[in-house]
Amino acid sequence: MDKIYPDSGVELSKFTAKHYDKVMNVASFGLYKPFIKKAISNLYIKQNDKILDLGCGTGRNILLMNKYVSDNSLLTGLDISEDMEKQFNFNCKQFSNIKFINKRIDQPFELDQKFNKIFISFVIHGFPHEIRKIIIKNAYNHLNAGGTFNILDFAEFDMDKMPFHHRIIFKKIECKYAFDFIKRDWKNILEEYGFDNFKENFYFKKYVRLLKAEKL
Repeated sequence: MDKIYPDSGVELSKFTAKHYDKVMNVASFGLYKPFIKKAISNLYIKQNDKILDLGCGTGRNILLMNKYVSDNSLLTGLDISEDMEKQFNFNCKQFSNIKFINKRIDQPFELDQKFNKIFISFVIHGFPHEIRKIIIKNAYNHLNAGGTFNILDFAEFDMDKMPFHHRIIFKKIECKYAFDFIKRDWKNILEEYGFDNFKENFYFKKYVRLLKAEKL
């Protein structure tokens, strides 16, 4: 299948989508699993939270979130990939409070539910900036007042100041949209869409950040 955004690195090949969790574990030399557990713990999920995971993939993140909630919660994963949908539904089939919606996050959408938390992990950097704005609007429109948009992705940094070997790897594996993403002031951007009260957690020598933005 042709890419919607040819220069994007977040649209996966069929093989990668089918084996995504294994690919991530191998590619990260085993670092991804403990990292994502830590990041999910930093969301400070409450028992009755209703959470939307944009670009949810195989359900790995939602299953980690599910450990913090009660049966009265609602955890919703949204993704366009049929391969991810099959894996998500298989992995999460025993939990009645988890559901999957096949929908594009890069277009305006309307769900019949609003959420306390919306989470997006290493997805938004892979889109052109005009498309990122649509994703932000979707998040804002589907949050309750006081809810948080939680972006787990690259932090803002100067790529030219990275250690040489880190810079070579980043340039090799990331798409051109990622180079643009790290240069932008994301707090300022989110403020323009009605978010404030920012909180941050940093990982991997501050190259990765969980940015929490509250809907006013």
